[in-house]
Parts: sequence; C-alpha cells; structure tokens
Amino acid sequence: MKIGRRGFLSFVIGGAAGTALSPLPWKMMDDSSIWTQMWPWTPVPEDGEASYVNSVCTLCSGHCGITVRKIDNRAVKIEGMKGHPVNNGGMCLLGLSGLQLLYGPMRVKTPLKRTGKRGQGQWKKISWNDAVSEVVEKLRDIRSEGNPQTVGFISGSDRGTVSRLFDRFLTAYGSPNFMRMPSVRDSYELTQYLMQGVQALPGFDFENADFIVSFGSGIIDGWGSPVRMSRVHSAWQSADVKVIQIEPRLSNTAAKSDKWIPINPGTEAALAMGLAHVIVKESLYDAAFVKNYVEGFFDWKNRVIDKYNPDTVASITGIDRGTIVVLARGFANASKPLAVCGRGNGTTPVSLDECMAVNALNALVGNINKKGGVWAVSEPNYINWPEIEMDAKAAAGLQHERLDGAGSKTYPFTRYLLPRLPETIDSGEKFPLQALFVSGANPLYTHPDTRAVRNAFDKIPLVVSFSSYMDETAQNADLILPNHVYLERYEDVPTPAGMIQPVIGLSRPVVAPQFDTRHVGDVVIQMAKGLGGSVAKTFPWDSYDSCLKETLGDLWNFLMEEGFWSNTGAMPPFFGTSYETASGKFELINKDTGSIPQFKPVSIEGDEKDYPLLLIPYDSIRLACGFIGDPPFVMKTVEDSVLKGKDVFVELNPKTARNQGLREGQRVVLTTPKGKAEVKVHLFEGIMPGLVALPRGLGHTAWDEYLAGKGINFNALIGPVEDPDSGLDAAWGIRAKLEKA
Repeated sequence: MKIGRRGFLSFVIGGAAGTALSPLPWKMMDDSSIWTQMWPWTPVPEDGEASYVNSVCTLCSGHCGITVRKIDNRAVKIEGMKGHPVNNGGMCLLGLSGLQLLYGPMRVKTPLKRTGKRGQGQWKKISWNDAVSEVVEKLRDIRSEGNPQTVGFISGSDRGTVSRLFDRFLTAYGSPNFMRMPSVRDSYELTQYLMQGVQALPGFDFENADFIVSFGSGIIDGWGSPVRMSRVHSAWQSADVKVIQIEPRLSNTAAKSDKWIPINPGTEAALAMGLAHVIVKESLYDAAFVKNYVEGFFDWKNRVIDKYNPDTVASITGIDRGTIVVLARGFANASKPLAVCGRGNGTTPVSLDECMAVNALNALVGNINKKGGVWAVSEPNYINWPEIEMDAKAAAGLQHERLDGAGSKTYPFTRYLLPRLPETIDSGEKFPLQALFVSGANPLYTHPDTRAVRNAFDKIPLVVSFSSYMDETAQNADLILPNHVYLERYEDVPTPAGMIQPVIGLSRPVVAPQFDTRHVGDVVIQMAKGLGGSVAKTFPWDSYDSCLKETLGDLWNFLMEEGFWSNTGAMPPFFGTSYETASGKFELINKDTGSIPQFKPVSIEGDEKDYPLLLIPYDSIRLACGFIGDPPFVMKTVEDSVLKGKDVFVELNPKTARNQGLREGQRVVLTTPKGKAEVKVHLFEGIMPGLVALPRGLGHTAWDEYLAGKGINFNALIGPVEDPDSGLDAAWGIRAKLEKA
C-alpha cells in the first residue's frame, strides 16, 4: 500500500495523539525521571487507611467527575469517576496532575497586600479581617461618591452559584460590569439568539452524528470537554464515522481524522458558504425542514448562488473546487451530519459570520435540536434566589452602560466584550474603572496584547485577585485574597461545555484547606455584609456553604450521595417549535438586525510588505492556556519539538524556511506589530507555506520555576481585532516576520 506525504504525516502525528490520550499518557519509556524525580514538596504519605471521595474537576470547562484516593487525610491519587456522563472514568493530563496544584509551591498561602510597585513581587501578609475591611472601605468610598458603576468583576464563568453571587453583589452595589472571559461560547450564544431566538448553551450530539465537519475545532486537542471528546473520537473509529478536519495546520485532531483539508486561515466562513452553494444548487438540502421551519431561505439562497460558487470559494480558501463539491455532497448525504467551529480548544471566539455560516449548514440538512445535531441546551433551573433589593445609588449606577460596551446600541445582543475593556480604560476618561475583582481568570496572561492589558490594569486604583496561585494577574494585583483550590471547597458545577443533557456536579472538599485561604463565596458575602444597607440585605446567608445547601434544596443530598445529577432523558423542544424569533422559525436572515450567514474577511494587523508571513496559534492538550498553567508533571509531556529547555519552537513549512534562508533548530527573532521574541525553527510539512505556528500555553512570567520563563506567550505577540458585527475578538492571527538572531 502506498502512503502519500500527507498520509504519512497523519499516521505519525496521529500515533502521538493516541499516546497522549491513552491510559499511559506520559513518556514512561524514555523519561523515567517523571516517576523518580522527587520535588521537595511532593507529599509522601505514611501507611494508613485508604478512602475515596467523589468530586468534580474544575481546571477546565470539561468538568469531569473525579474520584480522589486518600491515605488518612492525605490525597494521593486522582482518577476519573466511573459512570460520570462526561468522562466515565477517563482523565486528561491536567486533571491527573491536580494534586500538584493542591500541594505545590505555586499556592498563595495567605492574604497578601502589595508593598512595592505592581509586578515586583513585594508583598506583606495581611489578616483576612484587615484585607476584607480594606476592600469594603474602598467600595464604600466609591459608592458614597455616586460612582458604583466604576467597579468591575472578571470571572472565568457566569454559571453556578459562585459567579451568580458575584453578579448579585455588583447589581445590589450598582454596577453593570460583571464580565466573563471570552470563548467560542460567546459566538455560539449570539448565533443561537439571532437564528433561533433563544438564550441557551450550545450542545453537540457527537455521540450520534455520523459525518463530522470541523472548521478548526481541536476535537482531541482540548476542545469542549477533552475526555468526552477523546472517548467519542474512539467510538467514531469503530463505528466508521467520517471526520473531516479543516484548518491550515496538521494538528493532532487533523492527523486522527479521516481527511485533513488545509485552508487559508481566516476563510472558514467562505468555505461554509461554498458548501451551502453546492447543497442548495444541487437540491441536497432538507426540503421539508426548510419549507416548514426556516425563514428567509429564498433571499439567502440567491445570495449564496450569486456569490459563493465553488470556483470563487476555491480562490479564497486555497481548497480546490473538486474537494469543495465532494465535501458538500458527503455532508448533505449523510444521515446525521454535524458541522462545528471554534479554533483550537475553543477558548477564543470566532467571527459572528463564521459561526452563523457553519450553523446554517446544520440548518440546511435539518439537524437542529435533533439526534446527532446541534442543540440549544437550557440551563438547569435551580438557582431561585429572592429579588435583589436596590437603593437609589444602585439604581442610578445601573443606568450606565457597561464599560466593555456589551448590550450597547452598537452591540445590543452581545453579553460580554472583555477584549474592549483595556481600550475603555485607556480612553482618557478619569477613572472609568476604580476597582476590579478577578476570580477564576488570568486576563494578564490570556488576553491578547498582554502589554496593553497590563498598562491598562496599572491605571485601575484597586485590583483584587481571588487566585489560589501566584499567576500573572495576581502578581500585578494590589490585594490577593486566595480562594480554596477545587479540592478544598464545595461548589456546584453546571452543565459542562458542549454537553447535550443538563448535568449538575458537586465539587466537594477532598481535604481540609492546606493554608490560610478562604472560599471566595464567603468573601463576597462578607463584603456585602460589611457594606450594610440594601447590599447586605441582598445576602441573607451566613456562609457560602449554607447558601449552596439552601439553593440546591433536595438536590443537595442526592449530589452528596451520587456526586452528580444528570437528566439523561432531557430533550430540547421539537425542532419545529423551539424557535423564539419574530417569525417563529429558524431565521437565515434575522429580521431585527439584518444578520445573515456570509463571509466578510477579518483584517488582521500588519502590513504584508513589512511582515511577509502569517503567525497563527495552535493548541495542545499538553499545554494548559487558560487560568491554570501546566503543573510540572504535564510540562514533562511537552515534546522537544515544541519546547526544549526554555526555548520554544515555531513551525515552518520547509518551503517557507528555504525562502527565508532558515534551517532546522536555528535561533531567530519573531516580530509582529505587537512585539518580538527569540524562538527556534522547527521544520514541519504539516503547515501551509507562508505561515508560522506558535503554541499557546507557554511564556508565563509568574507561577513557579517549573513553568515561568519557558517559551513565549502567544498573546504577547497578537492584539484583538474587533468583529464589527458582534464586537467580539475575531483575530485568527497576525502578520509577522522572521530574522536571524
């Protein structure tokens, strides 16, 4: 059997991906030091009685069920919880290493107050009472001056009781500025609202689909719930499900797919529209679904036929005409086809055009809220708290627009626009933000153009971090009020990313708090009570635990016994009656906004003359790039072709390297309009010519010696590019150049 170059690359990289997701994920055969190296803080328990505690991992949006083995009072091993609907006993590398985050040196062990300049690492210990009193005094002063709208809260999530307590606090205080960290969920939520009229979570029935077209989603590179996607991917192989991966670089997901289709970056929406052209022109769409449940089809159809023929789309995307036609026919003729988007692990949004165009494909084949399709998943409705009491100051504060511009006249339907916040802070207006709280997020690392973000944060008089770890945002805060880590606290954990049935998990303390930390929910309640008046009345609970128990009601005992609740029989409304748009149908052209699935190129930063190359990021399941950084065990799994010592490699196609006069392993300077960094070259035929690829998840300036100072943070080299339709950050890359060091 002959294997072509692309097939050989897929075979080699796919084997590596399988190793990363196997029960033996680490390089055991060639690096025994993973198991023998004894860090000074590694817990070595004495012999004792073994016990097991079920909980939930909250290190990513996957929310896997976990079972923690203990010897007496010491946690010694984390395993996947058998029977859990997300992972059913499986675990990813990060989840397996959770004990290092519990016992490691990167923990913030007590409340800290900055004494030197921000970022210099000069701190003094402060008592909890003094720390909270200082925050309350500042908040009281801001409110007494009539400026409650100048307080903001950045959270990693807007779901569950903890984030709802944050939001409730701001509302009672008088600020509209509760902000959630960006992800592809922003794009999908807006798409569902405009096309289906619903506020819901996006769910994907991967388990029952039989033809998957992924527009850059790193299905086995950390996208959604990583362990679930790994299990589903294995099931696809045995069931002969077709998986087509479309992206400019041969990722692990592409290597393990049935077909990898390289595409010019940023043109995914054009391809989706080209597929729609073939499906419509050849009458391959679900005529009954379109006739009965789709609004605006004929006007949209004319636009698709006129503007997106395969030849035109081929010239835009770099994909030949024949491939476009074959892919469109294969997708439309499948029994349960499913198209998804969201680059890499999905922690960054995509343009509204791209998300709507991909969702339109699912509508054309009638696979909305159906088995094997895209679902609109309602949140479990269990948080039913009393109405918020607001005094005159709160009511006045809430009349102001959000500082990020979400919900404004320009972007009326977008819920959160955190990437716009630094620009607002730098706008010249005096103190647009006087106090900022951050929990479950690390924006000074994960936000594009980290230098500009840090400069903007420096203008905020008070920054308070609730981080359990000395991350970049905590490092540049004024006060750190450390939360218990997830293995030390109770917390409800609602439906994981991408799941199609409602799930509620219960994270519970496996061990007692190791240090002088405090549950962030308790701190918020304490702050509210310290402010007094209507703010205090809005928080009738004595503690977070009592709030959680009261909120869950009858579910509390069930969750304590089982570890999770799942409504496996839950189904969305019949697809013909589940639309709350003005027409009562799935709208290809939204009547209120004129929004329509189409392709409008996102103009990235940089001039081609000065920056002849295109820099794009890539994600790996071995590199955490969210609010959590890699623990030492996970860092050990990063390939030498990605990181060697402290040097990170950029990927270049050999043709690009020859044109640039570069060779394997050569040290070069990578420059973009936002910054520069010294890197090394790795030649890789699995990347399209003219591109440079850099991994996300490296380049930390905080944490500990095992993570800090290794590689470069991709976000230091790229800035946000605002999608004119949604306000979301739609940057897929940035122009760049390479010069010999």
